[in-house]
Amino acid sequence: MIAPAPIDAVRLLLQGAEQGVAGTLVTLVGIEGSSSRAIGTHMAVLADGRHLGSFSAGCIERAVQAEALDVLAQGRSRTVRYGAGSPYIDVRLPCGGGIDLLFTPAPPPAELARVLAAHDRREMAELQLDGFTCRYPPALRVVALGHGEDLTAFAALARAYGLTVDAFAPASDLPGGFDIAPLPQRDRLPAFATDRWTAIVFLFHDRDWEEFLLPQALALPSFYCGAVGSRRTHSARIDTLRAQGVPAVQLDALRGNIGLIPGTRDCGTLALSILAEVVQDYQASATIAAWAPTIRAIS
Repeated sequence: MIAPAPIDAVRLLLQGAEQGVAGTLVTLVGIEGSSSRAIGTHMAVLADGRHLGSFSAGCIERAVQAEALDVLAQGRSRTVRYGAGSPYIDVRLPCGGGIDLLFTPAPPPAELARVLAAHDRREMAELQLDGFTCRYPPALRVVALGHGEDLTAFAALARAYGLTVDAFAPASDLPGGFDIAPLPQRDRLPAFATDRWTAIVFLFHDRDWEEFLLPQALALPSFYCGAVGSRRTHSARIDTLRAQGVPAVQLDALRGNIGLIPGTRDCGTLALSILAEVVQDYQASATIAAWAPTIRAIS
């Protein structure tokens, strides 16, 4: 990713422990008013000065680092309020809100390794802290199929954002200078892995390539499956797939006229529009997955 994710703080702490350098895991566990970060955001602070993550635009990070080192020296966890209601009157958040940070010194390396192993297996990983449970959904992965500049622009932007992207184009239309794999057959998807954290994006303007490949893609696990085209194109696409016997539940899941920016007319803006929609849907799915156990427990 272009910025650290919470799991990256866990990874830094384990890296430090393996090097004999202890650290503190700092976790956002409460918000009063507004905050630029979400509950569960992490910051890792190592005894040698290395750190990763943030809770503001730089307003409180030095104070948090100092607190983390003090907690590490004391060896006991604590929760500290910053911003509104904080005893630190010289540390304020520009939004005027308050946040509660849980400082956990030297989390057991075995626990950190277990969490990272589960995350790397693309499983929902969970770390128990003092009265707080952190959950780490697998990273967003993208499969893109299409041709031309729409495909290359989307694949390039998604990779620049930090995503794992499997991109495929017809063997007769492979662009040079891009990491695009050949799509040799119109009636069979190439081999790639998907799961509930995968988005599948079709970027063909020639619908002949969709006829057989889209039904196969809709049968795969994913949180998002979408295809470019106008509303009229998508309506015709749905009619074709329905005539092929594609189940209604899969037709309902297929996104058409994709992207958050309407009426795009260039490949760069289209790529940005689609990627924004994919990330938006992933974040929604990840939030639901992370908080569902807590919601069930409360209800």
